[in-house]
Amino acid sequence: MSDYHIPVLLEESVSALVRNPEGVYADATFGGGGHSRAILARLGARARLLAFDLDADAAAQAPQDERLTLIRGNFRFIENFTRKEAPQGLDGILADLGVSSHQFDTAERGFSFRFDAPLDMRMNAQGDKTAADIVNSYTQEELEKILRLYGEVDGARAVARSIAAAREKAPIRSTTDLGNAIADALPSFQVHKQIAKIYQALRIEVNGEMRSLEKFLQGAVRALKPGGRLAVITYHSLEDRQVKQFIRERANGLESVNRKPILPTEEEIESNPRARSAKLRVAQKAEA
Repeated sequence: MSDYHIPVLLEESVSALVRNPEGVYADATFGGGGHSRAILARLGARARLLAFDLDADAAAQAPQDERLTLIRGNFRFIENFTRKEAPQGLDGILADLGVSSHQFDTAERGFSFRFDAPLDMRMNAQGDKTAADIVNSYTQEELEKILRLYGEVDGARAVARSIAAAREKAPIRSTTDLGNAIADALPSFQVHKQIAKIYQALRIEVNGEMRSLEKFLQGAVRALKPGGRLAVITYHSLEDRQVKQFIRERANGLESVNRKPILPTEEEIESNPRARSAKLRVAQKAEA
């Protein structure tokens, strides 16, 4: 398995997804390619796999396989790309919504507070807005809103106030700058957990993740063939709630395959701690 990224719930997600070995599938979040490789291993010679990723580093991980079409695009546009690449529709779509291990472990990407690095957090390195732009330009009220909404941060108002006060003295450009700015606003317990929530909120805002997820889910249903399956792996309550509610809306033509989310085993969590919060939900598009 590649050190670039260890795929989560690999066997469970791919087994639920691939039912027609000669079908056309999509890995909406290619990342390190672990899920894509597992899907390809189950597919026949005439099958196809569309894989999406905005990150140039992820694209470099793509295997040489004539059945694979790698698309440098946002998964929110899956319907448009499917019309072009597979107008007959898709037999299955997989989306792993987590940040890749490579992105967390590459200091200069700014996703982790473990490093002193530029406060970036862009999935697409060519994107316009960084986390530094947000903490330096958003109003205190706007900061409080995204911290509360996207990070469910305890004491969001105090954290936003501290950021606003710190940037009056000097711009907040690095992870260290942000850490210093918020230090006095953090509780004395579970400090790392609170910082992780703050980083989550900023990352979601930088990349428009919740809006992209909404558009993706809507487009995915339309891109699927009748009887096709959608498998989504989430990592925090906001994502899981949105996916769960979307599947439950019968008007979209989806039916839940697993009433309760599929969780990683204790063995998987032990070998890959980043899997601990993962949840897999699988739905099937109603037959015509």
